[in-house]
Amino acid sequence: MVGRVRLVSGMRAGAFLRVAALGLLLAGCASGAAPTTYDLTAPGDIGASGRGRGLLVVAEPQALQAFDSPRIVITTREGSIAYLPDAQWADRLPKLLQVRLIQTFENGQRIQAVGRPGDRLVPAAQLNSEIRRFGLDERTGEAVVEVSVKIVNDRSGRILAGQVFSQRVAGGGVSGAAATAALDVANQALLRDIVRWVSARI
Repeated sequence: MVGRVRLVSGMRAGAFLRVAALGLLLAGCASGAAPTTYDLTAPGDIGASGRGRGLLVVAEPQALQAFDSPRIVITTREGSIAYLPDAQWADRLPKLLQVRLIQTFENGQRIQAVGRPGDRLVPAAQLNSEIRRFGLDERTGEAVVEVSVKIVNDRSGRILAGQVFSQRVAGGGVSGAAATAALDVANQALLRDIVRWVSARI
């Protein structure tokens, strides 16, 4: 499932990324200043729909090492991975995404109960996921998030359903505030899609 969301910006993001990315990376290495910390938002406006009756456990998403940290990723024009030097997430990205996904389920009130593995729930299913992309794409000037999710029967381990969700947002640049704002907009749209899809299946 792929979506596109427009983020209004006073500067064309693609051109800004090409000119500024290398300069910011070099400046960040030289300055040694502590990066500014940014957060992701759990959306509350999920939209009207029938409520599921299942209990769900949301596992921490799997991720390659490049995403398994608080660092904010840039995919360069050459396809290599770099990081914003002046910004970081409030926690490791997989843990942060798990928390915001659980909160989105709670905000939407679409299922009976949701929690983490280890909570005192007897769930009907577990939601497993993998972060495929989560960062800025220098080639397109977009913030891109892509997550694969699977609903797994908690007793048998059988996969009940699977889907890949993706969102792209026109970025506002590679400053910490602009980059994280674009990524947050994309991630909110992605979380809404996941919650709606899962709630219809448990």
